[in-house]
Amino acid sequence: MAHLLTSLLLGPATFAWALVTTLVSGVLSFTYLAPPAFLAVTWGTRRIAEFERWRAALVLGRHVESPYPALLRGNPWRRGRALVREPATWRDLAWLLSLFPAGLAGLAGLVAGVVDLATILAPLWLWSVPNPYLPPVVDWLFNTVGGRFALTGIGLVLAPVVWPLVTTAANLQARAAAMLLEAGPRQRLARRARELAVTRRRVVDAQAAELKRIERDLHDGAQARIVAAGMTLALAERKLRPAGDDLRNARRQLDEALAELRRLVRGIHPPILTDRGLVAALAALAGDAPLPVEVRADELGDLPPAVESAAYFVAAEGLANVVKHAGADACTISIRRTGDTLSLTVRDDGRGGADQTGAGLDGLRRRVEALDGTMSVTSPAGGPTTVRAELPCAL
Repeated sequence: MAHLLTSLLLGPATFAWALVTTLVSGVLSFTYLAPPAFLAVTWGTRRIAEFERWRAALVLGRHVESPYPALLRGNPWRRGRALVREPATWRDLAWLLSLFPAGLAGLAGLVAGVVDLATILAPLWLWSVPNPYLPPVVDWLFNTVGGRFALTGIGLVLAPVVWPLVTTAANLQARAAAMLLEAGPRQRLARRARELAVTRRRVVDAQAAELKRIERDLHDGAQARIVAAGMTLALAERKLRPAGDDLRNARRQLDEALAELRRLVRGIHPPILTDRGLVAALAALAGDAPLPVEVRADELGDLPPAVESAAYFVAAEGLANVVKHAGADACTISIRRTGDTLSLTVRDDGRGGADQTGAGLDGLRRRVEALDGTMSVTSPAGGPTTVRAELPCAL
């Protein structure tokens, strides 16, 4: 009853709101004020729609989920244009226009419920409205105690017919509201995909942080102890000349273990990335290469650790392939950031014909795709070879 009554009262108000705001938005659509005006109008419409979802949830006995994605950041013009493209915006408007006729359609159920409830409660109120001009039968029902209790009996007999009509009318309205105002299957799927993307990004960032911790532990712990042991062996070798060969062998093995450990540390997470950043790490790669390598880099700003690591390894693997297989005379590494996208290109002037299905490139592609990035390799016979990776880098 409360739902049907509030629908009847809210219907004209929401219809007028939707009509006026649509006309205002249409007039302003030819001006520069259209996006911020639409943003303000949509804010009010969504507050009304939220109240409608709450009313529908009370009738349906379940939560009616909000369909709106996270609001974009930026100026009002950008946000207003984004709201125009959202299906939920127009579904809200459709319901606000539909509530008026829906409220009128539920009037029959509301009247039936009010009449039946008034009949059942006749002994409590009919005494206050005496009318001596009623026909005899009606006069007996309305103006005598026995007749009023007879009306109560009639109302109770009709209740099993009337009240299902009331609840059906309210449920139809609530279901129509939920159908238009809550998230549909596509929106729920898109929201779930966004949630999974955020979760995966957090997992990748956590993995990058853990690799960085392992690298630091190896660098400051095991590696430092091996260096100290090597120094101890060198001192012992000087003091114990007869056992010098054995000590030299032990020291050589220790040096080899240290070199292997350093390669392992660089493979887990290059220390230079933590100490000096991505651009400096790429410059160090270029400086160690046996051919001229030019690094072209713009200002990159703060990058997620996983993105820094992936970009570094793409450049390192691309440069290693150039040195081993391309027979190139020069190489260029270009890196730039455009908005929330980091682009890295490794290009050489070698012979081309790179195997794009090789383990190295395939492993890099999986690393990039794990961050929702893309990687492409262009290597025609005769060259040049270009490895390009694009990584989302929003923090």
